[in-house]
Order: sequence, then C-alpha cells, then structure tokens
Amino acid sequence: MRADHPIFARSPRAPRSVRRSVSERLEDAVLALAGGLGAVTIHREMPWASITFAGTRHTMTLCFTGSGAVDAGEELLARLPDHEFTIPGQLVADAQIHKVEHEMLPEPKLRIQVELLLLEE
Repeated sequence: MRADHPIFARSPRAPRSVRRSVSERLEDAVLALAGGLGAVTIHREMPWASITFAGTRHTMTLCFTGSGAVDAGEELLARLPDHEFTIPGQLVADAQIHKVEHEMLPEPKLRIQVELLLLEE
C-alpha cells in the first residue's frame, strides 16, 4: 500500500483555540482603559497569599508615545484605581499607581508603573 492512499490520509484538524493566561487578560483589561493606545513594556507576576486568600501581585510598566497616546494614558491614570475589572476566576482586590514619568522631547511620552493584586475566586 502507498502512503498517499485515502485510508492513510489525515483529516484536517480545526486549529485549537489558544487559551489566554490571566496575565494576558489583565494586560488587555488595563490597556483597554487607555483605549488600547499604550504598550506593556514590563510585567512581573509574584504569588501572593494570606491566611484566607491566594492570588498574584502584578507589577506592570506601560508606555504611551505620542500626544494622543499620552492623553489615553492620562485617562488610565484617572480610571484605574476605581475600575471594576472583569477577569474570569479572578477578583482585582487592589489597583495602585506607583510611578508616573512624563517626557516631552523628542515626542510626548508617558510611562506608568501600576500594581494590581488579583485574588482567585
């Protein structure tokens, strides 16, 4: 028998849906507050636990380049601390802004460092 015989032909498989991690979902949710105009340049994740809760602490640095993106970053600064996130299986228990840096030359740039505490539901 030949390998190209119909008995040996493979049926094409549907591509698997890629499961996004909690970190990726969190990045997307934070950037959505800025209209998707920024970029996450650093993202660190550390396990966190108390006697009653378990979760992760996320520290992110976001960069906004250009006047429109900087305006969007300013919107993020205003909305982040009180925003109600919707991340399946997670509760954002705390969202803080740790550092804000502005540059004007050669073009407007805003860097923001935020820290978020996620608890497993």
